[in-house]
Amino acid sequence: MTDISFLDKLASILIDKYSDQLSKTIVVLPNKRAKIFLIEALKKQVSNTVLSPEIISIEEFIQEIAGIRSVDPIELLFEFYEVYLLITEKSSQQSFELFANWAKTLLQDFNEIDRYLLNPSHVLSYLKDIEDIKKWGIEVENKTQLLENYIDFWKLLPNYYQSLYSHLLNKGIGYQGLIYREAVHNLNYFTDTIKEKKFVFGGFNALNASEEKIIQHLIASDQAKVYWDVDQTFLNDPFHDAGLFVRRFKQNWKHYKSNPFEWIVDDFSETKNIQIIGTPKSIGQTKIAGSIIENIIKDNPSATLDKVAVVLGEENLLVPLLYSLPSTVGALNVTMGYSSKNNPAQILIAKLFKMHTNALSRNAKSYVLYYKDVLDILTHPLVEPYANTAVLVTVINTNNYTFITHHKLMDLNPNPSDLFLLLFQKWEDGSIPVLETISKLLLKIKSNLSNDNDEEKITKAFVYSIFKTINKLINYYSKHTHIDKIETLYAIYKQVIDLAEVSFEGEPLNGLQIMGVLESRVLDFDTVIITSMNEGKLPAGKSQNSFIPYDVKRELGLPTFKEKDAIYTYHFYHLLQRAKNIYLIYNTESEGLDAGEKSRFITQLEVERQPKHNLTHEIYNAVLPETAYQPMVVPKSELVMARLKEISEKGFSPSALTSYIRNPIQFYFQKILRISEVEEVEENIALNTLGTIIHETLEALYTPFIGKFLTENDILSCFKLLDEEVLKQFKLVYKEGEIKKGRNLLAFEVAKRNVSNFLKVELETIKEGDAIKIIALEQTFERKLEHPSLPFPVLIKGNVDRIEERNGVIRIIDYKTGKVEKSSVTLKSWKGLTEDIKNDKIIQVLAYAFMYEEHANSKPIEAGIISFKNLKSGFLAFNFKEGKEEGTTIDTKILTNYLDEMVLMLIEILDETIPFEEKV
Repeated sequence: MTDISFLDKLASILIDKYSDQLSKTIVVLPNKRAKIFLIEALKKQVSNTVLSPEIISIEEFIQEIAGIRSVDPIELLFEFYEVYLLITEKSSQQSFELFANWAKTLLQDFNEIDRYLLNPSHVLSYLKDIEDIKKWGIEVENKTQLLENYIDFWKLLPNYYQSLYSHLLNKGIGYQGLIYREAVHNLNYFTDTIKEKKFVFGGFNALNASEEKIIQHLIASDQAKVYWDVDQTFLNDPFHDAGLFVRRFKQNWKHYKSNPFEWIVDDFSETKNIQIIGTPKSIGQTKIAGSIIENIIKDNPSATLDKVAVVLGEENLLVPLLYSLPSTVGALNVTMGYSSKNNPAQILIAKLFKMHTNALSRNAKSYVLYYKDVLDILTHPLVEPYANTAVLVTVINTNNYTFITHHKLMDLNPNPSDLFLLLFQKWEDGSIPVLETISKLLLKIKSNLSNDNDEEKITKAFVYSIFKTINKLINYYSKHTHIDKIETLYAIYKQVIDLAEVSFEGEPLNGLQIMGVLESRVLDFDTVIITSMNEGKLPAGKSQNSFIPYDVKRELGLPTFKEKDAIYTYHFYHLLQRAKNIYLIYNTESEGLDAGEKSRFITQLEVERQPKHNLTHEIYNAVLPETAYQPMVVPKSELVMARLKEISEKGFSPSALTSYIRNPIQFYFQKILRISEVEEVEENIALNTLGTIIHETLEALYTPFIGKFLTENDILSCFKLLDEEVLKQFKLVYKEGEIKKGRNLLAFEVAKRNVSNFLKVELETIKEGDAIKIIALEQTFERKLEHPSLPFPVLIKGNVDRIEERNGVIRIIDYKTGKVEKSSVTLKSWKGLTEDIKNDKIIQVLAYAFMYEEHANSKPIEAGIISFKNLKSGFLAFNFKEGKEEGTTIDTKILTNYLDEMVLMLIEILDETIPFEEKV
């Protein structure tokens, strides 16, 4: 197999045949990127100093002939809207955002009509006739206004086209198709002015009608030569799509009736190692690509990677691929477009639009911001490390700010950074000030990023691409001042961001090459790794964004998905043509967003297998562990034991003991490591918050009666204070949270209802003759537990909701806002008490009884629960049921049995040889 690439061959032809007029030679290539590689190929083959030929892309060449500047898709959309407003009746005019939805598709059709030199009036009238035929069955009297408008739209298409064409031509600007059509018109004049020039066209495959006409004209006037790059395997097979276009040119062009067709090569049939690798999901593909490159480096550490290309079938694999590359890669060159939709800077701007448009629509005067929108901005990776707002985030979370006025936000952050001020500057003065603020913001973000690592360089490219788009919008808005609503601006931004791409440009001659399929044109590599070899990705599939139906395209000679498939087929096979080692990676998943069948290209390689091709097929799956999850085990170190001794001295709470039963690792995190839950804004009142509010309200209402017997009048006075006290506790516990609407208003009413129902039950029992004396409310008690089996005394310490004396019996009450049944506090056997989490309520209430026993003055003790969701059951006392006997009084025997079980658990907790082991 020859190691000479197509561009090496082209360079040698230029030196051999055009050496005396190299400076008067213009080389036209399919894309700009190939220019650098061709210059390098020329440098290798000349020993003395020569003037380089002019090397340009086909699009630059066509623009030169036409003498018209190309406009970007964003500018084109604005120009078309100007034309649309001029020629559409005011009553029928659409807003820009509605217009843009169909205008982008129509512009693509205009582009194709012009590139293929079709009569626009004929094509567009044809479309209108098709729509008329579709509606023939509808009687005149049944035609609605909507239908009439729909038909009118198709009638207007020729007018839209002609008006836009003239409008752009007058300005000396144009879209690609217009430039191509004008180039053909200008062809004779152009060739007369450049008679001394010679043109060399190299590496082309598919040409549109305009390009064909221009190239054939130059060949006929003996001013141009074309060098194709087609393999005979594809050219000689009448059914192979990789040769579809070149076969047509070879057969139909008059020049080839009497002149040789150059070049037909025979490289594809040479020896190749082709590895077909299937793996689940997109990320798996990038991991495999990274490991292939790692193996290439290991096998030959001294070799460079400039003859290795990773070709991404999907652009969104770029970032995961960069993270999957081994650190030994060194230099790499990313040359591909990357959609701005996936750009982190774009995501930040989209969040900004959401926050500010919501604030304006919510209350323009006080500019009310929603906390989620604010936190989304503050925690964005381009903001969080640089805005110094960690304290502000904590304040918002801890104070439950759901809606924050702009003024309040500024008060909460008294020393704002410049970045913060740009992010939260009010959007009240129209679109251009908003865009200028975003532009300044992006410059500020860019200044925060360094050039020290590849990751930040790529982020800079992302930021710069959005910066360019925003500045273009400023330019367009200054010319189109009638579009000035922020909502419209956001809609336009979303439209234009679809058309914007991030361009990565590096040093193409050095290091690993990462590119898209189209960027690989004309180039040859020794090793090629291609990802996303799935139907719908490579080739791209049948989706076509066009108003022109498939059969009309076929009849008129416009490209359909068949031709688009053939273009991708050529690119794919050209990548393989001179490569020695080929890796084709595809997604094995058949379901999901990024799934699909294995590409037909792989099947084609297998079915039409060349004798010298060594094909292997492997499926790589992630290695799954034998056990899905390994429970965490934490041995007790000296520090852990010291912390346990500290807890024993300060006090084990009943909830700490039950958390150990629930999961020892949970106990380890909460009590040993002292890791608390992350503070977050509680937008809707959580059950535990509701419980706290009810507890605090009851404490406040009953505190005046501590140490005295309750009367009916006492309870009636509580009813009078109820609403005010619940509201006060809500504000204390829920802080700045919104309680006047939605689910929170319901929670507020539920809290009032729960307390009210409790007071009603209390009043009823007093009326029935119960003598109730409040002894303590929300009071902390503690008691040492000493036992010969324990290494040291353990303090049991906890907060008791309510202790009362009722008819001579001490009642220890634990409030529960959830539903509790009598069975939850009934015990049949002491054995295994601390091994089952369903006994958690028994363990808690008996702990309270143990702590209070010393203060009971030998009065009988009951301990239990009042459940607010089961108030009809009243006080649910701990109940030991042995055989037919049961009792609620907690005597010395019950406490002794209870403490024996608790000591067993404490021995386990305090034994340094028993690790904390996670329950799963």
